Formats: sequence, structure tokens, C-alpha cells
Amino acid sequence: MKELVLIRHAKSSWELNVEDWDRPLTKKGIERIRKIVLSSPEVFSSTDVIYTSNANRATHTTLIMVNTLSLPLDKVNITKELYTFKISNLVYFVKNIPNTFKRVICVGHNPAFTEAISYFSSNFLGHLPTSGWVKLEFKQSKWAEIADGNLTLGIPKQILK
Repeated sequence: MKELVLIRHAKSSWELNVEDWDRPLTKKGIERIRKIVLSSPEVFSSTDVIYTSNANRATHTTLIMVNTLSLPLDKVNITKELYTFKISNLVYFVKNIPNTFKRVICVGHNPAFTEAISYFSSNFLGHLPTSGWVKLEFKQSKWAEIADGNLTLGIPKQILK
């Protein structure tokens, strides 16, 4: 059995004239990701490994999650492969996660993360908002074989206001 949590990075700022991957989080984004992880700490605390895009906004989101829940920093792996907006790249990454990991968190970007929800489950979600997360539970024991995941949607409406 495998468990995958996909978290879209927190709200980022477009105010600075910087490259896309350098964009910082907004104050609202920082506050929201703290509230989100505190609303469901069991989802994030039980992970074996956390993979995050190397984009500033994704890495910062991950570090806020780790700090808020006092998770070990050595669980975090920053990877350029998750700085993608294409579902094919995300699927390739996930299907190549080492099988030694049972529970995995990936922090990254849309539209790849929204599209992956439909790809890995029979559910359709039109849009995964910033700081939104989904948990997919699979019966398969190998990442390369995961399919038909059971979906838990983690977007508390009261927090996203």
C-alpha cells in the first residue's frame, strides 16, 4: 500500500520583478499554509519523505510545514524535477519514487498537481488552490504500478477564505 499527498505551494507574490522560480510567498500564503497543516497534522506528520520543487515558493511552503509541525528536516528533498507544470513529468517522478517509501508528500505546482488527481484516481477536481492538498491511498505496493487511488480532499473551506 502506498500513500501520496500532493500539496500545491502557498500563495505567491507577483509584485517583485523576479524570475518565476524565485517568486516569494505572500503574507496571506504563509498564514494559510500554517493553518492548513495545523488543521490536519496527522496527514503531514506520518510521512516517510517530502519532495519539493526547487522553486522558492514551494521550498518555502515545505519549510513552513516542517517547522510548524516540528518534522525532521532530513525528510525534505528539494528537487528540480518537481518544478514542472506538466502532468507527464509529475507522473514520471511519482512512478519512480523508491519503493522503500510508503508515505510520500510532494509539494509543487499547477496545472500538473490538479491534473494528477484525475490521473491517479477516478475523481475530478477542476482546480487545486494554493495551499490545497489531496491524499491518495493506493492498494498497490510499488510506485510504478499505482492506480485508482482513494482520494481525501484537504481544502478546509473556512481556512481558504
